[in-house]
Amino acid sequence: MQDTYTYPIGKPGQKWQEQERKEWYEQTTIKREYQKEVVPKISALSDQFDIEQYGALSYDTERFPLFAIKSKNWDSNKPTVLVTGGVHGYETSGVHGAIKFAETQANKYTPYFNIVIAPCVSPWGYEVINRWNPNAVDPNRSFYEGTPAEESANLRALVASLPQEVLVHIDLHETTDSDETEFRPALAARDGIEYIEGMIPDGFYTVGDTENPQPEFQAAIIESVAKVTHIAPADEEGKIIGSDVTQHGVINYPMKKLGLCGGVTNCKYGTTTEVYPDSAKVTDEECNDAQVAAILGALDYVLAKTA
Repeated sequence: MQDTYTYPIGKPGQKWQEQERKEWYEQTTIKREYQKEVVPKISALSDQFDIEQYGALSYDTERFPLFAIKSKNWDSNKPTVLVTGGVHGYETSGVHGAIKFAETQANKYTPYFNIVIAPCVSPWGYEVINRWNPNAVDPNRSFYEGTPAEESANLRALVASLPQEVLVHIDLHETTDSDETEFRPALAARDGIEYIEGMIPDGFYTVGDTENPQPEFQAAIIESVAKVTHIAPADEEGKIIGSDVTQHGVINYPMKKLGLCGGVTNCKYGTTTEVYPDSAKVTDEECNDAQVAAILGALDYVLAKTA
């Protein structure tokens, strides 16, 4: 196993400055189009939901408007559910799983919840299939006041605009092989630290909040997703991506401390999903279905608890 790696941009041990960030940006390329693959699917839902533009990315405001899919007839007596996808734009099933939930399942839950879906928080990242934004900033480490990531700032503003607190937040992500082949090496180079190779788990898992783990809620999500795809096992040290496995398929992170999207609300029930799309055992559509199953498991659990 390779345990060190020299990234082609920057000098080992030195943090990137503006020149290195520019060099990194200039080597990115557009690989797919948000306006063709995502926006039409959102627009097609306008008969069933209110489609709200909650911002636009300054990199190109016409190309990168930000949309939320919201329940019609908002009712302040109902609890609110937030579903987010595409915070890391390269994590494809987060985007299309969120939209598929809106297309196929969300209306079953609107009698009980106000639902808000932000399916593609980072559309530039979606197009270049990258974890960062054009400034080499990770939106999913940037959910805090004064954030340098406008993707994060726009979603924070959307959450702040909601009439009441969010009860449930499901943030849809993927863990991919490219995390180790590209994104973690780039992170180490950007921050001037040594890259130590990690292990990508084969399967789905969730990340709960260290400060509010809600283990029964996480278990319900795992049970639901297990009907669609396989759950990631712990490694030989009882860990997944370096964190202790607290139960089958579940680890915890301190969401707010790390500036994660999972900490953007003060929800009682929160989870970050992690689908593994590079497994030989799954198709792209099964990855989307796993994201939908995670949402269903979460909402069914909360309905049962509040019935």
